[in-house]
Amino acid sequence: MQFKRYGIYYTPEPGALADFGAQWLGWDPVTGERRAHPEITSLPRPVEELTATPRKYGLHGTIKPPFFLAEGQSPDALQEALAALCATLAPVTLPGLTLSRLGSFLALKIDGDQTPLAALAARAVKELDMFRRPPSEAELARRRQANLSSAQEALLAQWGYPYVMEEFRFHITLTGRLGKDAEQTQAALLPHITPLLPQPFVVSSLTLVGEDDSQMFHEIQRYALTG
Repeated sequence: MQFKRYGIYYTPEPGALADFGAQWLGWDPVTGERRAHPEITSLPRPVEELTATPRKYGLHGTIKPPFFLAEGQSPDALQEALAALCATLAPVTLPGLTLSRLGSFLALKIDGDQTPLAALAARAVKELDMFRRPPSEAELARRRQANLSSAQEALLAQWGYPYVMEEFRFHITLTGRLGKDAEQTQAALLPHITPLLPQPFVVSSLTLVGEDDSQMFHEIQRYALTG
């Protein structure tokens, strides 16, 4: 399969959380197939509507944001470089994950200090930057609609994305913007997802993903952290 963009994600290892996430979002990036949503009572709207925005990405936490390949680079070279990088990175152990509100949407966030994971993400952003094609003016303009701070503007100019390095905030997005429905959605989802959340939360691999022509993301390969 040919992909137009690539990204480096944390994705859950195969198991209960990965399976629930594929059902909740309605997309399994491992199989490249749609999944039926779970039956969850007390939601303010159908799961299909609540998860429309994050569906195409699959259940993930961004490590290196999606990018177009730079001229002269190839998917094979990217895979080789990511494999080499992961061979130098040790697994990261964090206290756990918790279901939280992040602005107007719901996400799984680290329950505790994210510093070790932020350092890992910074290395991925920096050491694989040669594979990233600089953003177009249209891409830059779209990012700037978020009223970026001066620090975020500088990161956008250097790395093509404003929420990396010191602005990195790990999260696994579960919904689109909810507005007044956020509290009810969180209450309905909490008992279903809480038993699946890892305590501690161990990041032992990184996943290379690719975006197809329909904007859906697929797992290309998972790389163990063996450094």
